[in-house]
Order: sequence, then C-alpha cells, then structure tokens
Amino acid sequence: MSLRGRLTIMAACIVGAILTLGAVVCFVAMRSELRSQVDDSLRAQAELVSATERSRPPLNRRVPAPPRIRGGAAPFTQVLDASGTVVRRTSTELRLPVTAADRAVANGSRQQLLKDRRAGGIHLRVLTLRLSRGGAIQLARSLESADQALARLRVVLVALVVGGTLLALGLARVFVRRAIAPIRQLTDATEHIEATGDLARRVTTARNDEVGQLASRFNGMLDRLQQIQQALEQSTSAQRQLVADASHELRTPIASLRTNIEVLQATHASAIGDEAALMSDVVEQLAELSSVVSDLIELARGDMPQRATEEVQLDAVVNEALTRARRHAPAIEFKEHIEPSTVEGSPERIGRAINNVLDNAAKFSPPRSVVEVVSGDRTVTVRDHGPGVTLEDLPHLFDRFYRGKGNANINGSGLGLAIVKQVVESHGGSVVAEPALGGGLQVVLRFPDYVERSA
Repeated sequence: MSLRGRLTIMAACIVGAILTLGAVVCFVAMRSELRSQVDDSLRAQAELVSATERSRPPLNRRVPAPPRIRGGAAPFTQVLDASGTVVRRTSTELRLPVTAADRAVANGSRQQLLKDRRAGGIHLRVLTLRLSRGGAIQLARSLESADQALARLRVVLVALVVGGTLLALGLARVFVRRAIAPIRQLTDATEHIEATGDLARRVTTARNDEVGQLASRFNGMLDRLQQIQQALEQSTSAQRQLVADASHELRTPIASLRTNIEVLQATHASAIGDEAALMSDVVEQLAELSSVVSDLIELARGDMPQRATEEVQLDAVVNEALTRARRHAPAIEFKEHIEPSTVEGSPERIGRAINNVLDNAAKFSPPRSVVEVVSGDRTVTVRDHGPGVTLEDLPHLFDRFYRGKGNANINGSGLGLAIVKQVVESHGGSVVAEPALGGGLQVVLRFPDYVERSA
C-alpha cells in the first residue's frame, strides 16, 4: 500500500475511533438519564407510600402518587402480604413477577429492591418496597419508551460514526495528497534521474515543515552530486587529454630511437666514429624517454591525496636541489640567499618541484648567466635572466605538454612546470610565474604555514 493510502486510512481510523468513543459516551449518558428519570418517579411514589401507610395501611385503599410533574402514579402496582402472596393489584391484565428477592422484602429481610423485569412482553422497571405493618408493595413503570428512544439514538449514532468516518476518509485523501505532494515530486525526480542520469532536476516547494526540509536537503544533495559529476567529467577529460598528449610526446623519442637502432644495425660494419655517434644519440633518446615516463608517473601520483606528511626543512631541500642543479648545468651560475624555514609535506615531492624549477631556469638561460634563488618564510623564488615568456604564453606556462612559440626544438617533455604546480597545490600552496624586471622569468613557490602537532 502506498504512503498516501496508509496515511489516509490512519487518519480515517483516528476520526472513526474518536466518533465511536463519543457515540458510546453519549449513548451511555442518555440511557442513564432516561432510566434515572424512571427511577426518580418510582422512588418519589415510594416515599409517599411509606409516609402514608404508617397511619393508614394502603392494602385496601388507593395507592398515593406524586403529582404529574414528578411522574405521577406508577401504571402498575401490586401489594404483597408477608409471605409474598399478591393480595391486590391495580392492573388486572398485567401480573408483576414475584421473585425470591421480592419475598425477602415482604418478610422484612430487605428494605427495598429496584430491578428490571419483563411481564407480558413489556420491559418494566420494578421497585419493591417493604411496608412498616408487614408485607410489601411493588411499583412498576414501563421502559418501552426509553428503549425506543435509545434505539433511535443508537441508529443516529451509528450513522454519525459511519458517515463521519467516510467523510474523514474522503477529506484525508484530499489533504494527504496535498501534504505528500513534495514526496511525490521527490519520487518523480529520483525516477527521472534513474532513467536519464540527469542531475539537473530539482524539487520545488515553499513549505517550511519536515517535508519541505526533506525537499531542500534532496536539492542540496543533487547540487553536490552534480558538482561531483562535473568534477569527474573534468578529471576524465583531463586524463584523456593527458593520455593523448603523452602518446604524442612518446611517439617522437620512440620513433627516433627505433630509427637509430635500425641504422646502427644496418651500418654495423661502418666506421667506429659513426657507430659511437649513433650510440650517443640512442642514449640521449633513451634519457628523454625515461624523463617523459618519470614525469608522467609524477603527474599520476600528484592526483592522489597526501597521506603521510612530515616536517620538512625547506632550506635543506633547496640546498640539495642547488647542488644537483650545479652538477647538471655547470655553465650556469647559481646565486642563493637561503634562510631557515619549515613546511609540512613530502620532502621528495617538494624537492622534485624545486628541481624542476631550477632545471627550467637553467634550460632557458644563456651560458655563463646567473640564476638567482631566494628561500625563506615558506617561499622559494627562482629568477633567471633568459629570454622570458610572452604575455600570450604566460597563462599556459603550467599546462601539461605546453611549449611556447620558439621553444619547440628545446629538449624536454613540457611536463616540468605542470608537475611543479601539481606538487605545490597538493601541499596546499600556490605557484605563480611572472616576467622579471630587466628580463627573464621569475617563479615563486609559496607553501602554507606549518602547524606543529602535539604528541
């Protein structure tokens, strides 16, 4: 059964239960009121009989009765002697039943008795009263009119309960439909998303109750899922572009390497000098291929979150990178100004980023030129005195496999600065490149504050 059906039936059952309880209370109260009126009339006449028979026994006289405003005389009366035998009755066509309890009243064992009886097919209310001079008198009134009134009331109450429950069922169906309309919209939205995969569907509601809050949370969840989907699509697109660019970049050194090897095989019997030149070319192409593969591995690892970090002495990492740079670029003079500084992260990856910046500066610097390195306060600045970059190339300097105009013939994979950006940003920092005053390029790496953790 649907939620709407369950809520409708629940509401109708609640209303039906309330109406039933009210009907029962009303019926019991009306029954008690009608019977109490009969009992009050019988007791009023019994008081007159008791007051009168002390001086004049009513056995052979007319039984005294209250005024009509208090119910008048009981229609059925009969007098019993001490043994319980009927000695006189006012109605010859109806004989009131005499039980053992009535005889106990007549012989003085009980004072009075008030009971329902049936005589001649009539429902009676009978009061048996002991007389002070012995015997008893029975006063009876019919309950037929009260029973008929109660029967009519019972029909009215049953109709009220049934009608009220059915009306509540219809009204609950209408109002429940409006109440769960946002839930229906949620269901439609989920079915639409499941069928189409479209996360742009939203639930519109202006309600402030729990259902409205549910719709609002659902819309927020869809917003989050849509953002994740867009991020995944962008990541997938970037990965596809990376694979395409890597395939293109790897094709050249592999083809050159294959050609050189084939030439080497074909000219194996040639001069030793030619063979040495070919072998040198093969080694150079292998080094370039290894560099591209290493850069690709670093880029792939850069997409993963940092798991194990440690305290890193940035000045020590910069000094190690300078030692390596001087070894690989002996024609370049490196001038440094290094101050102690501490950051948090992976020393190997931070070192790789600084090495790439230094290699890039040395690559584009003319021989016997100077590369200036300044490190301190979680910042590393590398400035060269090379040709610099154009304003057109500057926004793409950290793109993967990007080479500016006029740099297509320079060795390199085009991944060095892309790795720098990825490493620094994965550590929560930032990297910028800008033209330096007097020519050349200046690259600035900034790392976040180091927060010392308590043991």
